Amino acid sequence: MNQYYFEDKTNKNNLELEKMTNSLLSYLIEQMKIEKDVILSCTICDDTSIQKINCQYRNIDKPTDVISFAYNDYNEGDDEPFIDLGEIVISLDTANKQAIYYNHPLEREIAFLFIHGFLHLNGYDHIQKDEADIMFNLQNELLNNFNYEYKELNVNEI
Repeated sequence: MNQYYFEDKTNKNNLELEKMTNSLLSYLIEQMKIEKDVILSCTICDDTSIQKINCQYRNIDKPTDVISFAYNDYNEGDDEPFIDLGEIVISLDTANKQAIYYNHPLEREIAFLFIHGFLHLNGYDHIQKDEADIMFNLQNELLNNFNYEYKELNVNEI
């Protein structure tokens, strides 16, 4: 049984984001053909919080949209019955700015960032151009095929 832990540190207590990311996780597990049970955490925070994390762990003293932390390296031969993927941290502030910029729903932007973090936790990266092409193509394909009716959420209304 997959275990998903969602925490909203913005005090917005948005159940819709939790519902959407939980549905998205199930979809990603299916699409990526992950056969073991998955443990994953997702934290929604503000720009101040993610900036502190970004500075502490990446030595970049500015906010970012998403950061992922892998807890374990996953190997197919592992005897564990589950995969503890780690944690995805998303800035609601930055996601909202990007949603406005790209003129799409906030939930869609969070889904995009969640997929990005999930792919990192599954070994994908975008440092080299060929890696980036693979990762971003897969990311866009997964997002575009995710069948979810996005609500027109606004960060000030959450």
